[in-house]
Amino acid sequence: MTNEAARDPEAVSTFVESFAAQLVEAGMQRMPARIFAALLSSDSGSLTSAELGEQLRVSPAAVSGAVRYLAQQHMVAREREPGSRRERYRVHSNQWYEALTNREAVIKRWEGALREGVTSLGADTPAGRRMAETLAFFEFVDGEIAAMMERWRVHRAELFGEG
Repeated sequence: MTNEAARDPEAVSTFVESFAAQLVEAGMQRMPARIFAALLSSDSGSLTSAELGEQLRVSPAAVSGAVRYLAQQHMVAREREPGSRRERYRVHSNQWYEALTNREAVIKRWEGALREGVTSLGADTPAGRRMAETLAFFEFVDGEIAAMMERWRVHRAELFGEG
């Protein structure tokens, strides 16, 4: 009997719904939040669509849409089961790191758009100054995220012995 099999399914369900509610409160859509919490709480970190549907009592279509969203956010990956056409969905072991570092590309696009805005509006206009301040903020955040992620890599290796 695995640890997962020995766990109280009701306690697991309560955790999944509670953590999903926190994610929803932070802005995530409800179904992706539930799917993510279910994957995160599984010992393997990996479940099939059928397993997710059974655990959460949702349709395959609901699972599919939620997994598509989570994959776009770099929070889960799709994997083929060897010798099968069935897909498994896996939560990344460092999903928060992946999700945050993938925001870097978004921030870079925003910075480019804001630079254009400063040029278009004029740096000496009130709107241009507001754009310039917003640009400076995103440049600052971008640098801080990069430095923080490097500190996290070191900290993670110290805690978990992984590089």
